Amino acid sequence: MTQNSSSKLLNGDALHRTKQDTKAGGNGFVKNHCLFRQKRYRRPAEKSHHASCTSLYKKPFMESFEETPLLVAVLTYMGYGILTIFGYLRDFLRDWKFEKCHLAREREEQKAFVPLYQDFENFYTRNLYMRIRDNWNRPICSVPGAKMNLMERVTPDYNWTFEHTGNVLKDVINMGSYNYLGFAENTGTCADTASECTVKYGVGMSSTRQEIGNLDKHEELEELVARFLGVESSMAFGMGFATNSMNIPALTGKGCLILSDELNHASLVLGARLSGSTIRVFKHNNMQSLEKLLRDAIVHGQPRTHRPWKKILIVVEGIYSMEGSIVRLPEVLALKKKYKAYLYLDEAHSIGALGPRGRGVVDYFGLDPSDVDIMMGTFTKSFGAAGGYIGGKKELIDYLRIHSHSAVYATSMSPPITQQIITSMKCIMGEDGTTLGQERLCQLSENTTYFRRRLHEMGFIIYGNNDSPVVPLMLYMPAKIGAFGREMLKRNIGTVVVGFPATPISESRARFCVSAAHTREMLDTALNAISEVGDLLQLKYSRKHRRGSEGTDCFSFLEGHQD
Repeated sequence: MTQNSSSKLLNGDALHRTKQDTKAGGNGFVKNHCLFRQKRYRRPAEKSHHASCTSLYKKPFMESFEETPLLVAVLTYMGYGILTIFGYLRDFLRDWKFEKCHLAREREEQKAFVPLYQDFENFYTRNLYMRIRDNWNRPICSVPGAKMNLMERVTPDYNWTFEHTGNVLKDVINMGSYNYLGFAENTGTCADTASECTVKYGVGMSSTRQEIGNLDKHEELEELVARFLGVESSMAFGMGFATNSMNIPALTGKGCLILSDELNHASLVLGARLSGSTIRVFKHNNMQSLEKLLRDAIVHGQPRTHRPWKKILIVVEGIYSMEGSIVRLPEVLALKKKYKAYLYLDEAHSIGALGPRGRGVVDYFGLDPSDVDIMMGTFTKSFGAAGGYIGGKKELIDYLRIHSHSAVYATSMSPPITQQIITSMKCIMGEDGTTLGQERLCQLSENTTYFRRRLHEMGFIIYGNNDSPVVPLMLYMPAKIGAFGREMLKRNIGTVVVGFPATPISESRARFCVSAAHTREMLDTALNAISEVGDLLQLKYSRKHRRGSEGTDCFSFLEGHQD
């Protein structure tokens, strides 16, 4: 396939309209190239939505998104309201020099210039984020494994600056890293082979793949990834974020339509915006919303001209990192085939963490990898390394090697990182001659089930799928974001707390990431600490039935104090 034909193909020029609707593709075009060649799918007989969806799944698909209690929602908005009022008051005091402002601001002689800093837009940073800033960017001084060491720090000015005390908090249980299979380690086969690779190849390549930065290790990795995914070909990139943000613009452009899940990662959103394509957002994991957008796109075409879209690309994730939910891939694929669209699947969190063979959400549902047009994932989570990949048909990968900015201009992946990925992936596939990979997959599944079940029984509201190792625990109120992180660290548990703008303003949460490296003893220690802090901060909001009566929830507390 020549460069010219490839360019025409992904710019939509190779797709032409036909006079007869019966010969056109589902979005009004004939896909006359092998990359986009698909079978014709007859419209299925009309069935109820529930019945048709149930037949697509081979096992129960259980997800939990308990509704926010009304009282908690009201108190949460009140909390943000009070913080906003005091924020404006403090800004007034800063303007009159009663309080020092530590943020960057223009000098007096620059006031007449175009402002460099948007003062109002930094309102949240000044007055809300700074109050709880000590919960983020904590420096660690060890391997981020099941346990880690943290450098102690203090702040003399209410989180504007930090000073290190020289003390180290040792053996903190790590419940925040994406170390799903426990390959982030400094001992064992992965560490040994990465060390040997460093001695042989060095640390960096100082060149791009297209110049003199293409190693035999890079080609070995790409062949291995293709076999692991079950696709024709693959390509590796040095940065996971750039894998999305730089490759989507190479695949779509003006006159194309991107249908994006409302909770897609920032890298997907950025890539879609850089592409120049029209973007329409559907409700999270809502197939009715997606189908409506697909139907409207085909019926109405492009705005103003009503010409058919050159391409329609559905963009979803395998596991959504803030919700812990798993994409309804069987239903997405059914809609993709029905309306002749294309599918871009981001498996950053699901690859290695889902499926009986650890091969992601496609493996989890027992589907055919060839049904997914573009398979993307990262090596930063389950493989304990860095970078990302794109997998699919050979023609697609050949095109990206020429047109992707992250392939043409970015420095090659570091050799020891490449070796880390190769060794860990072979371990998962069982090609290292051991059963260690399969044991880790089973251990991760057991730990996930156990951790989620215990939190449910305690009375916490947790989001996501029962098989997802990403476990969001709902905090809601802004004051409890900082309090939860600090109280957990006092009990030697490292956690990640998340608030606005990373989540909706009323849905702040703590996010736990379960690992195969966690022992049952570690999980029990963490769970006991979570339960203790939950009682202290009144976080057990769930109204669903739970075993026993561990502690009290916020409702029993309020009811117990009524006259």
